[in-house]
Amino acid sequence: MLNIDMRILMDTNLMHLSLTRLGYELIENYNDFSDVAIIGVQPRGAIFAKKLHQKIEEITDCKIRFGKIDPTFHRDDFRRGDDILKANSTEIDFYVENLKIIMVDDVLFTGRTIRAAMDALMSFGRPEKVELLTLIDRRFNRELPIQADYLGLSVDTIEQVKVKVEWEGEGDGAVDRVWILKEMEK
Repeated sequence: MLNIDMRILMDTNLMHLSLTRLGYELIENYNDFSDVAIIGVQPRGAIFAKKLHQKIEEITDCKIRFGKIDPTFHRDDFRRGDDILKANSTEIDFYVENLKIIMVDDVLFTGRTIRAAMDALMSFGRPEKVELLTLIDRRFNRELPIQADYLGLSVDTIEQVKVKVEWEGEGDGAVDRVWILKEMEK
């Protein structure tokens, strides 16, 4: 019989501090954001990206381009299993040509989702630069040479451990926090 050991990796306060710190890092690097767009990777990264986007606009009073991208049909495991993959919407209502793109995801694990998201992004033009911002970097599980330029927290986990990001408003009593879940035999 299995039970699950759940531990909080980031509580609400730490998540909000990380969000604010990451926002200030981007402000320091981009200043007016006139040639920048923030794009969240659907589904989970888009929630984080929206919070980050709102935080930066609140601090700077700048209007910043924002979009969401779904990498489903660009995944290397698309149509390889029995499960039918369900796509989310892609919402990019601006040209990415010659823009600096900040791609945002909640957890960087193998790198395959980010690779697929970059492939999907290229369908919209050729950006000047793409940088990756992630809340959690699971360093020991990378399958592709992808790394975050901006990151909230780096965590060393084995493959059998799951990192779950919870966002306020997602379900009954959900608050902003990050969990580590590990299956344990009883």
